[in-house]
Amino acid sequence: MNDLQGINIYDILKYIPHRYPFLLVDRVRECELGKHIVAIKNVSINEPYFMGHFPQRPVMPGVLIIEALAQATAVLAFRSDGLPPENVLYYLAGIDKVRFRHPVEPGDQLILKADLRRTIRGVGIFDTRAEVDGRVVASAELRCAPRKFADD
Repeated sequence: MNDLQGINIYDILKYIPHRYPFLLVDRVRECELGKHIVAIKNVSINEPYFMGHFPQRPVMPGVLIIEALAQATAVLAFRSDGLPPENVLYYLAGIDKVRFRHPVEPGDQLILKADLRRTIRGVGIFDTRAEVDGRVVASAELRCAPRKFADD
């Protein structure tokens, strides 16, 4: 099932708890429930990390590209399962095969792609890649899992 109906920022805020400045998914272009997602992160010079990384030539930190990919997987997982319960968070459980190929700069539109390869004992294993203008800038195998937390 290809789910293209209105996965905008307001819907994303329902699926993942991140907020500015750590919300790194702006919109979802495509979401095939239980299979794959294509999301967008618009990279702006106004991002707080650009003040120090690097002032003379701003570059988006690689760890934040990986975080953006993980957030996209969370949207896919919770969208596939329905809205998350109030006491569940989606955690990044492992990262393998990370490659950074090109820098991401202000003004770029980062296309976040994730394919669910399989689920083992509740942990989703995703093949992910981030692209700018059709060129892969980063890729990784991510393991992500929902976990309940106590609401104290």
